[in-house]
Amino acid sequence: MATNPGLFTEWPWKKLGSFKYVLLAPWVAHGWYEVATKGWREVDLGYIAILPSLLLRMLHNQAWITISRLQNARGRRQIVRRGIEFDQVDRERNWDDQIILSGILLYLGALYVPGGQHLPLWRTDGAGLIALLHAGPVEFLYYWFHRALHHHFLYTHYHSHHHSSIVTEPITSVIHPFAELVAYELLFSIPLIACALTGTASIIAFEMYLIYIDFMNNMGHCNFELFRTNYSLFMPFYDYIYNTMDKSSDTLYENSLKNNEEEEAVDVVHLTHLTTLHSIYHMRPGFAEFASRPYVSRWYMRMMWPLSWLSMVLTWTYGSSFTVERNVMKKIRMQSWAIPRYSFHYGLDWEKEAINDLIEKAVCEADKNGAKVVSLGLLNQAHTLNKSGEQYLLKYPKLGARIVDGTSLAAAVVVNSIPQGTDQVILAGNVSKVARAVAQALCKKNIKVTMTNKQDYHLLKPEIPETVADNLSFSKTGTAKVWLIGDGLDSAEQFRAQKGTLFIPYSQFPPKMVRKDSCSYSTTPAMAVPKTLQNVHSCENWLPRRVMSAWRIAGILHALEGWNEHECGDKVLDMDKVWSAAIMHGFCPVAQDATEQFRTQKGAHFIPYSQFPPRMIRNNCCTYWTTPAMVVPKTLHNMHSCENWLPRRVMSAWRIAGIVHALEGWSEHECGDMVLDCNSSLVLPCCSCLMLWLPVNAE
Repeated sequence: MATNPGLFTEWPWKKLGSFKYVLLAPWVAHGWYEVATKGWREVDLGYIAILPSLLLRMLHNQAWITISRLQNARGRRQIVRRGIEFDQVDRERNWDDQIILSGILLYLGALYVPGGQHLPLWRTDGAGLIALLHAGPVEFLYYWFHRALHHHFLYTHYHSHHHSSIVTEPITSVIHPFAELVAYELLFSIPLIACALTGTASIIAFEMYLIYIDFMNNMGHCNFELFRTNYSLFMPFYDYIYNTMDKSSDTLYENSLKNNEEEEAVDVVHLTHLTTLHSIYHMRPGFAEFASRPYVSRWYMRMMWPLSWLSMVLTWTYGSSFTVERNVMKKIRMQSWAIPRYSFHYGLDWEKEAINDLIEKAVCEADKNGAKVVSLGLLNQAHTLNKSGEQYLLKYPKLGARIVDGTSLAAAVVVNSIPQGTDQVILAGNVSKVARAVAQALCKKNIKVTMTNKQDYHLLKPEIPETVADNLSFSKTGTAKVWLIGDGLDSAEQFRAQKGTLFIPYSQFPPKMVRKDSCSYSTTPAMAVPKTLQNVHSCENWLPRRVMSAWRIAGILHALEGWNEHECGDKVLDMDKVWSAAIMHGFCPVAQDATEQFRTQKGAHFIPYSQFPPRMIRNNCCTYWTTPAMVVPKTLHNMHSCENWLPRRVMSAWRIAGIVHALEGWSEHECGDMVLDCNSSLVLPCCSCLMLWLPVNAE
C-alpha cells in the first residue's frame, strides 16, 4: 500500500480473491459460443486468441519468477544484497491483476474499436508502426508520466506502493495501485489502437508487443543488472536528453558484473529433496503464492498432473542438486540445495545407489566451495540409505565440512515440547535415531516411557542406562495423554489414545491427523527463527512462516558455534548444549505455545503481558488482544507511523511510561526490581498498569 493511499488505489475485484478470473468468463464463453455457431473459418480469430495470449503471458511471467529466484539463490550479479520478507510476497501476490485488466481491455477493443475485428495473423507494416509509436510517443509520455509519479503528491498517494519493494523480483514491475496501472495500460494501448484505426493490425504483432513489454519489465526488476534506465521505460535516451540519468547506476552495473561467474561463498549447505509430485510448485523458485504458505494439497493442483509428471521426469533425469534458497544470519551464509528426487524414490531399492551418488556429489561440491557444515534434511539422512550420513565420512575421512543429521536438536525440541508436569508418555511408531535419543533423555528425567511395539521395545531397552531402565516399559493399553509418534503409526493406533491427547511427532514428516475429538497435534520438530535470519520468504514444506525444521537449524547452530565434530551415524551431541545454543541465538520453540493455546475453550481471550505478540493460531471465536499499549491523546503530535505491530496512534506501555515520567516530573527510577505504585491515585490516570486494551483487529 502507498504511504498515503489515494483514490482508486485498491483493485475493484480485490474482494473476489481467487474468483477474480470469473470476470473474464462472459467473454470467454462468448468466444466459444461463436466457435460453436459459426465454425473456425468464420469466427474472429483475434477475439478467440485473447485467452491463449493471457495464458501465455502468465506462463512467461512465471518463467521469469523461477529464473530470477534460482539466480538470486546462487547469489550472482545481485544489485541489492538484502533479503525478501513475507510482507513483500503478500504485497505482490496480485501480480496477475494486470493481466486480467489487459484481458478486459483487449476484449473490449476487439468488440468496439474500429478495425479491431477479424485481424490477420501478420502484417509487417503494422509491426513497424507499433515499433515506431513505442519508440516515439510511448517512451516520451512514459518518461514524463514517470517523472510526475515521483513528485511528492503522486509518489505518496500512488507510486510509493511500487517502491515499497526494496529487493525487486520480476513481478514487482506490475505491482502498482489500480489507477496507476490503468494509466500504464492506456499508454501502452496507443500503438495497438493506432494500428487498428489504420487497418494495419495483426494478431502476432499485437502479441509480440505485449510479450515485449512483459519481457523488458521482468528483466528490469530481477535484482541482477542487465540494462540501465532511470525515468525512461526501456530506452534511456530521454534520461540523457533531460539529464536525469542517475550516475550511480553505472557503478551498480559495474559492481553487479564483477565476479560474474563466481557464486557467493557459503558456510552452511542444507540438503533437502522434493516430497510429493506437487511439491515442485511449493518450492521457492516455484509459485510464489504457494511457497509463502505451508504446503497443503489443493484440489485444483491435481488438474496439473501432466505438468507434474513432466517436471518429475525432468528432475529425475537431472544429474545434480540445485540451489533453491539463500539465507544470511549474522556473518553465516546459508544455502538450501535440493536433491532432484521425490520422497517415493527413496523407498525404491534400485534408486538408493543413484540417490547416494547425488548426495555424495553434493557433499563433495559443498566441501569444495568452502562450506563448514552440510546438514542432511528429510530422507537424505535415512539410516537405511547412508547410515545417517556416516557413509560419506567413512569414504572421505579428510572431509573439511562437518556432516550434521540434527538428531540432538530434533530430540531436544521434542523433549521440550512435552508440557511441564508430565510424568508419563507413550512412544509409538517406527523407532528412529531421534526416538532413541528422546527415550533416553526422558528416562533420565524419570518420566515413564511406554512403548506400544514389543519388538522395538526389546531393541531399545539395552540402550537405556541401567539406573533408569525401569522407566521404559511395554504396554498395548497406555493411559498417558502425551503421545510421541513417528512414521509407521496407523490410524487405528491413534484411535487408541484418550480424548484430549497431545500428539508430538518426532519424525521428519507430519502424521496423518485423524483424531478430531479434542486431540491436538504439534508440528514436526521445528523452531521459530530469529529476525537476524534474513531472506526468509518461503515456508519449509508444511511448517508455518519463519519456522524451520530442527534438522536444518542444527546445521546453522553448528556453524554459529564453530563446533568441529560431526553428528552422523550413531553420534548424538549433548542435547542440553545444543538446546541452549539454539535459545541463545534467538531460535524459539513453536510446538509448546501452540498446544497450550489449543487447550483453552472456544471464546477464550488471550491477553499478552509480553513485549512481543503471541502467535495467533486460534481462530475459532477466540480473541487476541494487543501487547500492553494505550491510545495516545491528540496533544501528542507528529504521529504518522505505527509502532511495530500496533494500530495507528497507539503506543506500547513501555514507551508511554517514559513520557509519563517526564510529564509528571517523577524523580525516582523504575529499573531493576523497582516497580512504581500501580494503585496510587497519582499514578492511576496514566500509569502503564492501567491500560486501554485493544484487540489486534480493533481497527
